This record gives sequence, structure tokens and C-alpha cells, in this order.
Amino acid sequence: MRLISDHDVNLYLNGLHDQAFKIFGSHLLRNDKGDVYATEFTVYAPNAKEVRLIAEFNNYESWKHVLTKIHYQGVFRIEVPGNQEWQIYKYEIHTHDGRILHKTDPYGHFTEVRPQTGSKVYDIDHYEWHDQKWMYEKQKPYQQPVLIYEIHLGSWQRKFGAFKAYNEVVEDLIKYIKSIGYTHVEFLPLYEHPLDDSWGYQGTGYFAATSRYGSPKDYMYLIDRLHQEGIGVIMDWVLGHICKDAHGLSFFDGTPLYEFNDQKRRENVTWGTDNLDFSKGITRSFMLSALTFWMDYFHVDGYRIDAVSNLIYYLGDRNIGVNQDAINFLRQLSYHLFGKDDRFLFMAEDSTDYPAVTHPVDVGGIGFNYKWNMGFMNDVLRYFKEDPVHRKYHHDKITFGLVYAFNEQFVLPFSHDEVVHMKGSLSNKMPGDMWQKLANWRLLLTLWISHPGKKLLFMGQEFAGFSEWDVHKELDWHLLSQEPFQKQHRFFKDLAQVYRHHPALYQYDHDPKGFKWSVVDDRAQSVFSYIRFSDDEIVVVVLNMTPNVHQTYEIGVPRSGRYQEILNSDKDIYSGSNQFNGTQLYTTKGDRNGFKYYIKPKLGPLAGMIFQFKK
Repeated sequence: MRLISDHDVNLYLNGLHDQAFKIFGSHLLRNDKGDVYATEFTVYAPNAKEVRLIAEFNNYESWKHVLTKIHYQGVFRIEVPGNQEWQIYKYEIHTHDGRILHKTDPYGHFTEVRPQTGSKVYDIDHYEWHDQKWMYEKQKPYQQPVLIYEIHLGSWQRKFGAFKAYNEVVEDLIKYIKSIGYTHVEFLPLYEHPLDDSWGYQGTGYFAATSRYGSPKDYMYLIDRLHQEGIGVIMDWVLGHICKDAHGLSFFDGTPLYEFNDQKRRENVTWGTDNLDFSKGITRSFMLSALTFWMDYFHVDGYRIDAVSNLIYYLGDRNIGVNQDAINFLRQLSYHLFGKDDRFLFMAEDSTDYPAVTHPVDVGGIGFNYKWNMGFMNDVLRYFKEDPVHRKYHHDKITFGLVYAFNEQFVLPFSHDEVVHMKGSLSNKMPGDMWQKLANWRLLLTLWISHPGKKLLFMGQEFAGFSEWDVHKELDWHLLSQEPFQKQHRFFKDLAQVYRHHPALYQYDHDPKGFKWSVVDDRAQSVFSYIRFSDDEIVVVVLNMTPNVHQTYEIGVPRSGRYQEILNSDKDIYSGSNQFNGTQLYTTKGDRNGFKYYIKPKLGPLAGMIFQFKK
């Protein structure tokens, strides 16, 4: 019999246990020869009168397997003879007021396929990894290109209308990602959740890869293969609230065990969820262990934490007050994760202006190393929705972001949230006819790729599809057989390669020395230009936000010499009007925009251009 020490229980109760998955849940017990002789089940339910097992191996007759309370603080355990791997089970919780609850194992590693909700005994150990090169050689992200492909796995690609398994989608996914040049994938939540339409954001199994797409080791294989091809993996994670479905963590032992006792703080009416209470040590240990688990067993390279505003403020409302317990836990979590791997990506989806979200804990920050720049996303999309004739009245939507661009370490997201619920796809948000929509789309992405900050784009937006994302079907891959979308796809591939191969576009994303405005105040003509710097490179970005063509336009530049156009979104190979700068531009001496030299490029209609200084 495996003993659970007072030390383990005390760590758990005090919010300091980062491997609670090793003491709770179901585990196969092996003898000295490695043979399985029994299966144990351990659960924490301090307010339960009695805990039983209902399972395949007892014909779902709970009276056959009553757990023993092995610790006075509320730990229950039972050992069932034999190897019960793959057997379905739940905990039957008997409360002191006479209720009987049937609960999925909070620490279970595998479940039945929805709509069934039982846990399955699963041996999570013994996967043989082949990603050692990636795990050893991957670098800190700060001065590297980071181009993230946000994916909902179940609707990226399908097989006869049904979900493809982790190990079925892997080769096509790798081939596609590498053909474009993404550095990372970010999966919408792939831990267990009961409803497809929740996209994974209302979880019930925080230690279980969703069975929709296969087994946990199939998911390990997917990550392993991505790593072998040099592609990082980020998991989307809901940290602050839990699904209220009866079989889940909510009211696990008949009481609000992990969530707030106070209904006003517990009830998240907007999402129909329960908010977790991080003043409770068990809640901190649960989530600390969950995020450790995916690092240790699945080799994930980062987390994007959803709805951080609801962690910083109670119910996301600053008028209710700061949730200091949640902030303290985020700091604890940051210290722990970066202690395990200082190359980790720990990203906040945060719409607040709360200070120092991406500053280290030891200098008073919350401890994320990246934050989604929701202000950039909202301002830029509002600007681009305007008819070009009106853009001069919204000039500050482009310039304002640079006022605070270096206060935090930002990711610039065009995420799934922007292409659902009648918001339209990125290309379909754009004004004008088909030609103008696509020209605006290319112009938008040129601004996005060249602006300070790392990059994230939701799937399907890379080929300018016009349909909103629909979770119930795969992407509109058929569009890639049509010339206009082939050309947009080519543009995005070229844009991604320019980004990845020009350090000026990423080395100093978080340092003002990497950016300088050239043209910032030409409101009348809606032209912008700025310079990006690295240690060894200078690039000049020019954005013409109207359909007006400028045969020459004077742009101040920092160095005398030659400037070569390396990207122009108006080329005919991208469906543009082909107003580009085919020859190198030589500087003219003269004060322009605060610089002592200037170039005179041609500006095509609704065109984004990137020029490289040639030494």
C-alpha cells in the first residue's frame, strides 16, 4: 500500500504542492518486476460523509468499493486488485445532508468520449520522447521571432466531417506550419471539456487530454513531432473559473471546495461558470500541479492564460476591487514555471491597464513575460474598418499604441475572438469591394508584422478567407484552389519569411531603441512610416492607408546610402496594382521628419512597403 504522508497533505492544504497528481487520482501499482498487481484510487473530499467507486469493474455497484478515509483532513483511498487500465470509473460522493454526487476524477488522465463523462484508468507514464534537441536548444523568446498560429484542432481539418485524431492531423499540420514559417502553435484548450461549442474554455478535466482526438499519448506524439520540426507548443488555459457541470470540479464534495464560498464572487453570470478562490491553499495546489503536469508530461513550451482581468479584479470589475489572492498566486506560479524553464512563454490575455503585468516578480510585477495587446487589436481594427476617406479622422488609432508599446512585453493578437459572433473574418471587416478588401487585409498584416511586439494569428486568416470561423466545420481550404486566395496565401508566406529573416523586425520588440517614427503626422494623406532597428540592420516601413497613388513621397531615414524594397503588398503577384519600387532608392541629403536624409519611394494604393538599408 502506497502511503500518503502528512507532509504531502500539508503541502496540498497550504498551496505549495506542485505534483498533487502523484498522490491523487488513479495509479497502477507495480511489483519489483514491474508487473501491475493493483490499481489505487485516491481523492480529496473533506466534507464527504462517504466516498465510493462506481466502475466497469464493479458493474457500477458502488457498495462493492467503499474508499477508506486515510487522513483526517479528508483524503480517501482504495486499492482494487488487478490491472484496471482503460476501465471507466467515477467517484460517488455521499454528503452529510443525504445527497449523492457522481464526479469525474479531478486528477484523472483520460475520460470517455463526450457526451459520456466517466474517467478512465490510464497509465500516463512510459511515453518515449524524441524531442531532446528541441528541449535543449530552444531559446528565450525576447530577441527571437515569435509568430504564433492559433488553432482550434477540431476545426482546422476534418475527416469526412468528423474530428481527426491527434496522430492523424500531425503530418499535414507540420507540413503546413513549416510552409509558412510559424514558430509556434497555440492550441485552444485541449484538456477535457464536455461541450464542443465551448471551444474548450469550460473544462472538467485539467489533467486529461481531451479524448475527442485520441489518447493522451497521441497528444504527446503530436507535440513530440512538432518539437522535432522546431515548432513550439503553447496551451490555452483557463485559470480563474471552472465549468459548473454536475460531474466536474464545481461543488466537488457538495460544498464550494475550490471555488468562492460567497455566491456573489463565485457566480460568473457572463460565462455560466464558478470563479476559483485562490485564498484557498487547495485551489493553489490544484492549479500549480495542473500546469506543472503539462510541462512535465507533455513538454509544453508555454501557456496563454485566459481572462486575466477576471483574476486581477473580482469578476473583472475594478469597482469591486483587486483580487490580491489571485495576483499572489500568479506570482507564485510565475516563480515556479520560470524556475523550471526560464525560456517558457507565460502569456496573459488581459484587457486591463493594471501595471507591471509582464514585469518579473522580484521587481514587483505579476510575473507574466507576455501580455496580449488588446488595445492594439481594438484600435487597429477600428481604424481599418473605416472607409479610407475617413481615416484621417482616426489617425491616433495607429499612433496611440506606440505611447505604451514598451511599458509591457506584448503579443499582437488577431485571435479567434475577432472572427466569430458576427464580427466577420479579418478580410471581411475591411471596407470596399473585393480588391480593396484584400488590399486592406495585406496592408493590415504588413502593419501587424512590422509593429513592435510578437505576433499571433488565428487559423484561416492567413489566406484571407471571407467566412467567419465555424467550430462545426473545417477551414475553407477549398479557397486555396482559387487564384485570389492563392495570391493572398503567397503574400502571407512572403510576409512571414521577411519577418523571420530580418532581425530588425523582432530583436528589440520590447525596447524603444528598436523603433523610431519617421512619418507620424500626415493625417491629411493617411501615410505612416517608421524605422525598425536591430544590432546589424535597419528597415523602413511605409504604410499608405488610402487608395491614392503617390509617385514620390519623401521619407526621412537615419542613414545615407541605398534602400532596397524587400516587400510590397501592392505587387500583382498578390493581386495588387503593381505600383512597386523595383530599383534601389538612393538617399537625398536634407532634413525630413527629424532625419538628415530622405528617400522618395512610390506609394501604391492601400500599400504596405518594407525597405532594407544596404550598407
